[in-house]
Amino acid sequence: MTAPSTGGVVLHNPLVFEASAAAPEQLASTATTTPLGELLPDNVRTWLARSRLLEGVPFQHIVADTELLPPESIRFFYVDREWTDALVQGALSVGTITTLDREQLQVLHAAIRDEVDAEERRVRMVGGESVGMAPAGSIGGFLLRSRAVSGWPALHVRAYREDLLPDDADVPPTAPHRMRLLRLERLAPAVLLCLFDGVPAVVHIEEPRQGVQYGVDLGVGGAPTTIPLRDLATGQRLGPGKPQPWTENVPFRKGSPGVINVFHLGMRIYDVPAVHATPFELITSGEMAMELLQFPFRQVFGEVGQAAATAAGDDFRPTIGAETVRAWEEEEPT
Repeated sequence: MTAPSTGGVVLHNPLVFEASAAAPEQLASTATTTPLGELLPDNVRTWLARSRLLEGVPFQHIVADTELLPPESIRFFYVDREWTDALVQGALSVGTITTLDREQLQVLHAAIRDEVDAEERRVRMVGGESVGMAPAGSIGGFLLRSRAVSGWPALHVRAYREDLLPDDADVPPTAPHRMRLLRLERLAPAVLLCLFDGVPAVVHIEEPRQGVQYGVDLGVGGAPTTIPLRDLATGQRLGPGKPQPWTENVPFRKGSPGVINVFHLGMRIYDVPAVHATPFELITSGEMAMELLQFPFRQVFGEVGQAAATAAGDDFRPTIGAETVRAWEEEEPT
């Protein structure tokens, strides 16, 4: 003999129906009294927040056609919260099977959404910074497709709510109008995705500042390649108030395009009186290094206003000139 089934009794038990009907109200009370950040398990909340920041979203759903992001281009955007809300709802709906499950999820959805919103700021925390739980706002960002992304994998990206300073100003990291980065990731060798905590007014993209770099200014459209000259006595660029020339054309080796003829370049720099090179027949290696020294390039995106219209000068300003170094060399050792 088989034992009688009690499933029908349970399904028709009025106590079960009462408990099921009361469950959404109890959950609503729990969601109201639970502190922000304690309703969901940490791993679930983090996963949903990463999904909000488009992690794991196929690239074809972000850029529908390659023509929308051609080579050497940048596209700014803001994230539609309704779109990402639908993404989270779809992930949560996987666990809803019965009508009661759907009712419970509907009751908890507002509290879950607030927790996931607040967790977005905690996904990317740099330098041990502490970020509390707070309501989320708008998310802006950009997609950059360029050889600069593959050439400089550690590009510096900074965004600001207001355009208050000149383009070449050194803005401190603690500036109140600087915006937090929510995500900065290379999706491909030459494609960079960046998300900000808000919609910025101005964005700075800058080459990495690690190490010392040298270079010249390549000519565009058939223009000659040049090097901006410095007064070696002070380390400052030649410009208004100094005798011309302020730049010098860069010679290249015959039969080797792109290879600089350093010897002839040194002779040309030496022949410029305002450079104040060492009174020898040729420029020294240290002086050549100071002339070729370049500060990381900064590209600024934003509205052309009073601050943005300021001409970007040479951000690198040496504090020790060649005259001071020569004086050190002339001192007798003690």
